[in-house]
Amino acid sequence: MRHSIVAGNWKMHKNVQETSAFLNELVNDLPNDKEVEIIVAPPFTSLLIAKQQLEGTNIGVAAQNMHQAEGGAFTGEISADMLTSIGVDIVILGHSERRQYFKETDGTLASKVDTALRHNMRVIFCVGEELKDRESKQFQNVVYYQLKDALFHLPKQAWENIVIAYEPVWAIGTGLTATPEQAQEMHQFIREQIAHQYDQTVANNTSILYGGSVKPENAKEIFSKPDVDGGLIGGAALNAKDFSAIVSAI
Repeated sequence: MRHSIVAGNWKMHKNVQETSAFLNELVNDLPNDKEVEIIVAPPFTSLLIAKQQLEGTNIGVAAQNMHQAEGGAFTGEISADMLTSIGVDIVILGHSERRQYFKETDGTLASKVDTALRHNMRVIFCVGEELKDRESKQFQNVVYYQLKDALFHLPKQAWENIVIAYEPVWAIGTGLTATPEQAQEMHQFIREQIAHQYDQTVANNTSILYGGSVKPENAKEIFSKPDVDGGLIGGAALNAKDFSAIVSAI
């Protein structure tokens, strides 16, 4: 069911001790009067302590990635079963950095999505265009094919466990931010494509997050747009007060 979500992607930041200290601060800072799902995505080494420390709170824990295979000779990889065995049942897939640095394709990501869903995990699936795609007016085509090739093979009922995160790649870590109007335009486009592939009910029930340099200063305006259901937060998620302020903006 569609609802507001603020998820913090920590990327390769915070060791176990830093994770514990940060979560203590975050639990104290977060507002308790907001109807919003709050998720943190620490690195693999901190997932277990995060799950343990956040037990009894309203903060969920997600992994930043997983392998599509059930197990085997894949040095350095983590399986869905390994994640669910410590209580982690949310995973971010398709992040632009995974696509760029680790050459993940939509075909690979489709397999990862299938594996995650087989293990009853929820998927935060990232889509988005690079600057060259926006400048050449191809940004909608790029996002459409990311959806089509990685997600549109799924049966309708699987979408109960899919969240979309739209990340304009040119606005990640660059200090640039898509305007609220640009964010709304793409979120509306994504919802329309889901409706076209499935139906309006599936589209209306899918949460679509904005993932492009959300900060306390711009969060409220971005979140006010009708098709923006929250954010996948990067840099600002590493500061408890900033992350809490973004949650408060919902």
